[in-house]
Amino acid sequence: MSTSGIGGGLFSSFHGSWTSPFYGEDRAALSKAISLPLRSSKPLRASPMMKNVNEGKGIFAPVVVLTRNIIGKKRFNQLRGKAIALHSQVITEFCKTIGADGKQRQGLIRLAKKNGEKLGFLA
Repeated sequence: MSTSGIGGGLFSSFHGSWTSPFYGEDRAALSKAISLPLRSSKPLRASPMMKNVNEGKGIFAPVVVLTRNIIGKKRFNQLRGKAIALHSQVITEFCKTIGADGKQRQGLIRLAKKNGEKLGFLA
């Protein structure tokens, strides 16, 4: 599409000004009004992307919460990650043994996650 109008001249629908309509004290007052708040000493925490709908429920949830409180969140998450990885490896080896394809393997891993949530392992 061409930018030339009738007769070959350039035209635009913009009829305003590129300069700011605020000068001097008005501009200073406006910039103060819209300035971002200063950072507080406490950093903001990002909310988790996914949340367990059965959090706090399930037969193993009290034990999981107690363990997390005793050993600390960081160490607990490391331990949980290792346990989940080991369980995924066991599922993968099982699938190799019975000749299941990748799609079935992925379905079993999802089922294990769902069962873990229901039982309270992911509390």
